[in-house]
Amino acid sequence: MSHEMKPNAGFSSLPRELQLNILSSLSCRDILRCTSVSKALRQMYMSSSELQYIVELSGQRLLHVSSTDSVSIPVSKRLQLLRDKAHAWFKVDPHSFETVSLPKNMHSDEKFVADGHIYLWDQEEDMAAIIPILPKPLQKTVKRNWSPGTLFSVPDSGHLDVFMDPAQNLIAIAYSVTDATLESNDETLYIDLGVLDRDGIHPQAAGRTLFLSMLPASKDKRFVTESAKLKGFGRHIALRRSFAYPFEEMWQLHIWDWQHSATSNSVLSGTNFLPSSIDFCFLGNNRLLVVADHLMLYSIEDMSQTPQLLACFLMPVLSLNIQCFLPMDHIDSSPQLQAQQAMYTSDPKNQLLCITTGASQTFVISTRIFFNLKGIAAATPVPWECWGPSNTRIFELSGESRVHVSGNRVLQALSVGTSASGDAEYILHILDFSPLAVTNRRGLGRVVKEPSTIPEFDEWTGRPVKNLITSLPYVEVILDRKFESELADVWVDKDRIYLLNTKFDHEVVGSAHYAIEYNELEVTGV
Repeated sequence: MSHEMKPNAGFSSLPRELQLNILSSLSCRDILRCTSVSKALRQMYMSSSELQYIVELSGQRLLHVSSTDSVSIPVSKRLQLLRDKAHAWFKVDPHSFETVSLPKNMHSDEKFVADGHIYLWDQEEDMAAIIPILPKPLQKTVKRNWSPGTLFSVPDSGHLDVFMDPAQNLIAIAYSVTDATLESNDETLYIDLGVLDRDGIHPQAAGRTLFLSMLPASKDKRFVTESAKLKGFGRHIALRRSFAYPFEEMWQLHIWDWQHSATSNSVLSGTNFLPSSIDFCFLGNNRLLVVADHLMLYSIEDMSQTPQLLACFLMPVLSLNIQCFLPMDHIDSSPQLQAQQAMYTSDPKNQLLCITTGASQTFVISTRIFFNLKGIAAATPVPWECWGPSNTRIFELSGESRVHVSGNRVLQALSVGTSASGDAEYILHILDFSPLAVTNRRGLGRVVKEPSTIPEFDEWTGRPVKNLITSLPYVEVILDRKFESELADVWVDKDRIYLLNTKFDHEVVGSAHYAIEYNELEVTGV
């Protein structure tokens, strides 16, 4: 038998359909590499909507989601919709918007927008609400109000935090109960789990309540919860508590697999300067990032033990009043939402984390650094110079400015002064950090590739420490409208921009004049 290669042997001799099947199983990077091998492969790519769709999803940092709706849409149509939606963000019309008035009797401590709803919690008045925002056709909506006394199951308990997860129809309510009969006044903490759209226990929960005992007090130390924060993603819920006692501050972070156990052995702890100087977020289903003096990355895959430290990323300087934002798309598996699932979702390994500090700085960080850990040892902290500059972009924002992230987009509401009427003035900036933003902008916006330099000051002394140079590239669009309002918050999702404005009604009772504060939501579609 002759072993001489024949001219038509190999990949090029395979039927076209089989060639496409092979190429479609490759990564975006490998597909693009193949197109540079030969003119025939390049032509095949240019004529294949399937291959271009794979590359477009990866270039926008998205993942394909299978659903009954997307199967019926031709791939060529899905590709065009994907490209058109990306381009639409570069030509948003800020003059075209609708307004939604929110309840005047609520002054929400916690509020956020997700899944076409706004979620509100008023800690002082013991109230909560879910309000649909301009529902789309066929959209499943939830409208609920928790009146005083109905949210927390134990009267006179200490109200710590409320977490609402629309993707899983979950509400988690954290509270503390103090045993006044004991000399130490020990606290016990509980987290009740329910459903958002009706009363009752969540059907996927391991039990109605997650249990957690307070740290044991002693004669010389009494632990008092100063602040608490509840967050969740998928099967995980975590509660961060900060304690104060003489000469020291301490925090604890407890993580539960709420679908499988009502108790937890997964606990982290540490010390910090201020109770607000630590935050955390979930990176997909199995990783947790603790944001404090530095960025500590943990694996929470095995919930029977303490989270495993994977890496420590050093921040350039100590920061106070830290907050991190990482809104994540989460595809629900419940039958009632299957028909509404999107054709794509954000890739948790390639989206943006936003960290704000008390120094009016915003760190926009690509999450890819937290998944590419090759060569990184958990015991050896990674210096800022080795990971930060190429994976981060730092912005200086005034105290009145607001910022929010969604996937690979950032919405900035920048304070630019005061109007003649005394209201603050804002201009909106939309930043797209996805690799294909340069292509999808189609000549609009400004491409920013050059490094930016931000002087860093010591928060205690106010003295300059060093210059921080960062170079994560993006495309920027500045909207051509100046907003005059008392801006409370901003959000951005796949399809809309939301501005929460504070308004005042004036009421006269006898000779007294009262100003009644309320919120109004301004919604701009994309």
